[in-house]
Amino acid sequence: MAKKQSYDNESITMLKGPDKVRKRPGVIFGSDGLDGCAHSVFEIISNSIDEARAGYGSKIVVTRYQDNSIEVEDFGRGCPVDFNKNENRYNWELVYCELYAGGKYNSNDDNYAYSLGLNGLGLCATQFASSYMDVEIIRDGFQYNLHFEKGVNVGGLQKKPTKKKQTGTRTHWLPDLDVFTEIEIPDDYFCDTLRRQAVVNPNLLFLYRKEEADGTFTERQYLYENGIADYVREIAGENTLTSVQNWSCQREGRDREDKPTYKVKLNVALTFSNQVQRLEYYHNSSWLEHGGSPDKAVRQALVSQIDTYLRQNNKYLKSEAKLKFEDVESSLVLISSSFSTETSYENQTKKAITNKFIYEAMTEFLKHQLEIYFIENPDEAEKIAAQVLINKRSRENAEKTRLNLKKKLTGSIDVTNMIPKFVDCRSKDLSRRELYIVEGDSALGSVKMARDAEFQAVIPVRGKILNCLKADYNKIFKNEIITDIVKLLGCGVEVTTKANKDISSFHLEGLRWNKIVICTDADVDGFQIRTLILTMLYRLTPTLIDKGYVYIAESPLFEITTKKRTYFAYTEKEKTEILATLEGEKYTLQRSKGLGENEADMMALTTMNPETRRLIQVTAAGIEETAKMFDILLGDDLQGRKDFIAEYGSEYLELADIS
Repeated sequence: MAKKQSYDNESITMLKGPDKVRKRPGVIFGSDGLDGCAHSVFEIISNSIDEARAGYGSKIVVTRYQDNSIEVEDFGRGCPVDFNKNENRYNWELVYCELYAGGKYNSNDDNYAYSLGLNGLGLCATQFASSYMDVEIIRDGFQYNLHFEKGVNVGGLQKKPTKKKQTGTRTHWLPDLDVFTEIEIPDDYFCDTLRRQAVVNPNLLFLYRKEEADGTFTERQYLYENGIADYVREIAGENTLTSVQNWSCQREGRDREDKPTYKVKLNVALTFSNQVQRLEYYHNSSWLEHGGSPDKAVRQALVSQIDTYLRQNNKYLKSEAKLKFEDVESSLVLISSSFSTETSYENQTKKAITNKFIYEAMTEFLKHQLEIYFIENPDEAEKIAAQVLINKRSRENAEKTRLNLKKKLTGSIDVTNMIPKFVDCRSKDLSRRELYIVEGDSALGSVKMARDAEFQAVIPVRGKILNCLKADYNKIFKNEIITDIVKLLGCGVEVTTKANKDISSFHLEGLRWNKIVICTDADVDGFQIRTLILTMLYRLTPTLIDKGYVYIAESPLFEITTKKRTYFAYTEKEKTEILATLEGEKYTLQRSKGLGENEADMMALTTMNPETRRLIQVTAAGIEETAKMFDILLGDDLQGRKDFIAEYGSEYLELADIS
């Protein structure tokens, strides 16, 4: 029995100092994993970006060291750290050791009017979450140094005169493994983050330095002179449907009547393409991974204005449904970079904003700009309309096809919906029912006579089944034998690709069988058909393999007949062992006949009767290796297949059907 814990007045406690972050990093950084650690890095970078946006410094240097420590250096004014008479404390204590302390709360302060860091949390929180942090600041003719260990200052503020003219702040720290579960931030994060920041901060140079294993440093530079317009050109390439448009404006408004008025800057660059699609939103330099207000505005404005154009110019067919945003999005490259003096983020990670006025202002602004653009560029408006309608009608046709296919794959089996040559069993007890998938019509006859009709059903593979590893889903589901087998299984299919997700309807409880048994000849052709059927099940219903519903019926390789009895050998080794026991006896040895040539009694004995048959259960063990082998032997890697055969082919010569 668990020990009872008291819950009284002394049970309530409060986290103090660094523990506010160290014990609950997810509250500030979104998680205590690698994502949270990466966000703590961005908090430091964002302070340097704010300085540059305020007009101080045109370069930021980020260095990643081999020991996973990080250094960020800017060339701004340098963080104020000396004594603050108003607060009666040192500024370094406020900035580095107090949450909700900073210089960006006054939205009328032009220095940080459009700031990334609003809450006074990031710098202090990152310091609290560090194993150590070293800070060097140059300002007012002095060099200031601070050292922290696990959120606690060691040694106070060190101050000395300096002759350096260049001001700025350099911060070097190691994220703490006592706080984060992982601190090895991948190289891609730094490259992607700095590239994005270069995009939305025109003419601000980001230098990324990475320490290699030998102690040397590799460097990458990120600079976009024309900001998001250059970025759109980079994404879309030269073969676009329309020219790149770059629209900007400034607005003032409020989110609610009783809320203060604030300023907004909107900057949108876009083009249309039938080859590339991309939407990215930024606010106050922060990438809005989940969008929020700007994304809602783009969706509303573009659908509304393009729909208006289509209706006014009679582009819709009679009774045709209105377009959806996905029809526009499929051919749209759009980058939005907005700024505001008041920002409502969903949370501290700043991945979405919720400002009502930004949504309203951006919607109105985009509608107006699109209306003018269509009037002034009629040829481009025609191209956009034509492409959007192609996207729309293709989507509608695909949806119709997918719905019909989904209905086809999950349709019920009844008298009016029978599958050709499928022979059902009588039992409705799912714990007994077995489905034999056999090789061809001739095998169907033998298996049909040898089976126990009470619980064993049979379907033949009519012709060569499609290689499902190489084919796309559209081709797979045009193959009748595949759709028939899927329909018989009753559990639907598992499809993971975005384009075909609508037909993914797998539900294990719909499975109509306790065993799915693959039954083919014990020769090269039989092995190939077996492999193709397994490939189909692995591609479309992997859970059936994972849960142990799929079996292979072993067919004997040899028949050894004496006067007294007939022996069946399933392997070369078994043949040798049987022959050894028949020393001195007369016998005949022959390779086993194909399934279609076997007598019903022999089929029942070797393949169908649960008491005497041999079944191999196909398991998920080694599934990755199996998938790799399937890919080598049946996939698109022709050179890989040639290399495999060249290296290992000799080991299988005796199995090859070569005369």
